[in-house]
Formats: sequence, C-alpha cells, structure tokens
Amino acid sequence: MSETSDWLIYGANGYTGELIAAEAVARGMRPILAGRSHDKVVRLASELDLPARVFPVNDPDLDGIGLVLHCAGPFSSTSAPMLEACLAAGVHYLDITGEIDVFEHAHAQHQGAVDAGVVVCPGVGFDVIPTDCVAAALSEALPDATHLALGFDTRMRLSPGTQKTSLESLGIGGRVRRDGKLVSAPMGGSTRRIDFGAGEKMAATIPWGDVATAYYTTGIPNIEVYVPSSPKRARSLRIANLLRPILRGSMLQQMLKARVPQTGPDKQTRAASPVHVWGEVRNEAGDVREARIKTSNGYDLTVTGSLEFVGYLLSHRPAGGYYTPSQLLGPDLISKLPGCGPMVLS
Repeated sequence: MSETSDWLIYGANGYTGELIAAEAVARGMRPILAGRSHDKVVRLASELDLPARVFPVNDPDLDGIGLVLHCAGPFSSTSAPMLEACLAAGVHYLDITGEIDVFEHAHAQHQGAVDAGVVVCPGVGFDVIPTDCVAAALSEALPDATHLALGFDTRMRLSPGTQKTSLESLGIGGRVRRDGKLVSAPMGGSTRRIDFGAGEKMAATIPWGDVATAYYTTGIPNIEVYVPSSPKRARSLRIANLLRPILRGSMLQQMLKARVPQTGPDKQTRAASPVHVWGEVRNEAGDVREARIKTSNGYDLTVTGSLEFVGYLLSHRPAGGYYTPSQLLGPDLISKLPGCGPMVLS
C-alpha cells in the first residue's frame, strides 16, 4: 500500500462530493479534487484553494495517492474501474454507494484487497452507515437471529445523483436476502406496519444496500429493508413492477434521467429533515429485539460519515480486505456522528 497521506475525492463537483470537499476544508484537510468535467472540477478547486486532477473514471490518475473517496455515481458504471485501479495502485477505496451490485462486486474483491494490503469499504455514507450499525448492534443483542428487518423514515428530497440511481433500480426490481442468497422480489412486495421512531406507518420493502452488506456484517440469512409507503406510492411500485422490462431500456433511462432536477436540497432543508432508522431481529424461538436511532439527514450524515472513515484510514493501518462500515469502525459509530442520537434497543 502507498505510504502517502494524499487523498482524492473523485466526483468532487457532484452535489454530495462538493459538500464533502467543503467540509473537509473546514476541518483543515486538503484533498485533491477530481472528476471528468474539467471546468467544474477546476472551478471548485479554485474556490476551495485545493489541487485538482481531471481524468475519466476508466483511466484514473492515482499517482502519489493513498486513498480515494469515490463519489461519482451511478456507481453501477463507475465503481468497478475505480476499484480496479485502487487495487492495482495499492490505494484504499471508499465510496458512498447504496447499490446492491456494487457492494457484491466490492465484496468479491476481498482477496485482492488482502493481497494489496488496502481497505475496500463501500457505503460510507447514509447508504449504509446507520442501517449497518443498527444491524451490527442487533446481531450482538440476539446472536442466533435468523431474520433481520431494517428501515428508515425520511422526507428528504433526493439529490440529482441519487434520483438517477433510483431510476436505475426501477428497471432492476426489488431484492431481498433469503436463506443467505440474494433473490429477486417485487418492488414493495412485502408490507407491514412499523414505528420507525415517529409513529407507526405502513411500510414496504425496497432494494436497499443492506440486503448485501448486512449479511456480511451479521451473517443473518434473511434480510429485508423497509421505508414508509403511502397507498399512492404502493400503487406506483406495483406499476413499476409491471413495466420493469420497459424501464430497463437504456433510451427510456436516458430520457428519465434528463428530466431530473440538477440541484439538491439546500442547507436549511437538510437541517429540517432528520431520519428515523429502525431495525428488528428475531430467532427461531420467536425472540425479538428492536433498535431505533434518530440521525441527521442523509446528505449531512454522508459528509460527516465519509470523512470519519477518511480520517481513520489516514491515521491507522488496518489489515487489507473488504469491510462494511460497522466492521471497520464499530456499531457505535453512528451515535458519534453530529446530529445523531443514541441507539435505543428494546
């Protein structure tokens, strides 16, 4: 692994990447800002008085870099080439994805990361720090759990990149973990009433990253992730299931993505939009444990969470390999981040 402390944010000119870059500077850190858009990257670097590099994701310039924080989505297209370059160069790899297939691909690179002596830890943002920490805490509370349900309640408007990733998921469909295997399931295929922490609501399953990551964190073989679902949203999910072959088409995907607004939520909106995170485990005997935590909004949590991992890897030398967020920094990480309360288990 490279001994340098220089690190790089790729996709720094995106909505979340720019938030991370600004907070890094506020903390006295000096990342190199990078991306494929010359004008946008150079302009931001000038504003923040930081060095810049411009390169396409399939030809990364990692000379002298010890760590990459990858923020350029959709990660289904950008993660694999960046991760491959990091492994070849002996560079730690972090990203802020929430995409199941990206987690699965990263996990498959575990031995390569061990051999290279680098950490591969995707999902160091709202996807999936809080739910991963909840999963880890619940697994400790009920070690023989066979079923894990996770979920979160937020009204935050999505950033442009997240909206585009969500559009891709409509074409892929839902997924859950069953008997240790990832299996396809209708979007919103399972419903139940859940109190995420702000009152009981009807909720439906979504293909969230934890159906991949929580399995590697806990070993629990059956995993689902829920979000509140109004009757209108439930109908939309049923329609999306029927239209999946059409929604998967590249031309329609391009048309839908072109309609996505180019701005994310402002600071005031983020501050007024906390998230309630919930989890539940049960075992074959019928024992049940629950956990809840109120966190800051997803974007601010991604900023502070990702920088927590950057700081850790710049000052520590963990063994190389694939990690989930809670495996690397522990399940109590979420309670330490700004704007997050204590985790309550019952």
